[in-house]
Amino acid sequence: MDILYLLIPLSVTLVLFILIGLWWAIFRDQFEDLDVEAERILHND
Repeated sequence: MDILYLLIPLSVTLVLFILIGLWWAIFRDQFEDLDVEAERILHND
């Protein structure tokens, strides 16, 4: 039961880091225009 006092705060912290990373990626336009980047790899000009 004592391990829960460690695991619960660690999991909440991990979830917060994941959400902050997702928020950063969305608002820094990391998911904009995915098709162009996918095609850029195929065309080595």
